[in-house]
Amino acid sequence: MAASDEKSRLLFLSTYNATHTTPIPEFAPFACSLFIVKLPWQKDAPSDNQGSSDENSGAVAGSPSAEGSGEAGATKPKGYTPPKGRPTPKRREVEFERGIIHGQSLAPTETSAQARQKRKELKSSMSKEEYKAYKKRERDARLKRQRDAQAAMDRGDEAYLMARDKGEIRRFARDWVDSRRFISNFVMPVAIALLVIMLLGTTFPEIAATSSMFAMLLMLVFLIEGVSIGRRVNKATRAKFPETTETGFGLGYYAYSRSVQPRKWRTPRARVEIGADV
Repeated sequence: MAASDEKSRLLFLSTYNATHTTPIPEFAPFACSLFIVKLPWQKDAPSDNQGSSDENSGAVAGSPSAEGSGEAGATKPKGYTPPKGRPTPKRREVEFERGIIHGQSLAPTETSAQARQKRKELKSSMSKEEYKAYKKRERDARLKRQRDAQAAMDRGDEAYLMARDKGEIRRFARDWVDSRRFISNFVMPVAIALLVIMLLGTTFPEIAATSSMFAMLLMLVFLIEGVSIGRRVNKATRAKFPETTETGFGLGYYAYSRSVQPRKWRTPRARVEIGADV
């Protein structure tokens, strides 16, 4: 039955193509079956079509045109980078070589869990006396680092100062404040005294009323002097550094906040004596 159908099809095609200007192309019979479909778990298995395509590609590869295309494919793409012959350095190492990073980073290199596990392993590998001695050395070293850092901040070492204290403008403002006396130098002692008086006011109401009036008067005096300090330090800074752009409210507030601190509590320490020409 199938053979007779194939003969009928071929006869019809030959008759039609002989009598019409647009012939019907002849196609090879193709079995329609799901067995030729590659399933997901058969990705690595070669299919019949792939095998035939590989044969065709192998046949074409031997031709001169295939050799020419292979030579063209050997050319490097536009974004190709040749190998350096060495591993790519870490960003931190490159920055350290260029001088961008000075010293070791203060960021922790291990998590808290890793540090805790490391301490446990270290403790288990030592005796009780050895571990106590180790902890004492570690504590002494930490305190020494803190004292050295505080001493450097008191000296005014730029490497240890906070960002708000760095620069010659801020150094001049500190010297300007340290060379003068202000009523604001007594803000902290007065505040403590007023707090004691307010506590006593619950027992002696007449003292509370008087202390409240006195506190309001002092606050007004501190406010007026704060505005005066800000204006004067900005004027002196502009006179000494005409091209600076750091003057304004920020510099005035910085000078006033230093003036309200007792002289011995200031950080960095005062470098000039009271009355010095700054």
